[in-house]
Amino acid sequence: MAVILLVDDERIVLNVISTILRSAGHEVMTAANGLEGLAVFRSYQNMIELVITDLKMPVMDGFELIGRIRESRPLTKIICMSGFSEQECPQGVTFLQKPFRAEVVRDCVIGILTLQSD
Repeated sequence: MAVILLVDDERIVLNVISTILRSAGHEVMTAANGLEGLAVFRSYQNMIELVITDLKMPVMDGFELIGRIRESRPLTKIICMSGFSEQECPQGVTFLQKPFRAEVVRDCVIGILTLQSD
């Protein structure tokens, strides 16, 4: 399956989503904020097929993380998660509304991984 980078400052969210994705056969790397996520991404960018990030985090938020990822790999597939409005989600990024059920996460990941890159 896919190698996925999951970035969220809430440990319970990391644990729950990691479990969901691993049970679907994916390899999951985690980070507790955007700065950690960027470091993991830079170290493994040739392996990572999808980034899932929260938007509101300390140290570096998801908006800056997405921008930095797009600078180095513009076609990286990204899902942003938020308990707020979809209008906050950067253009060209798939939105996942918190809270969500396991099957919604799985379906969203399957959907974005099966999309062809431009």
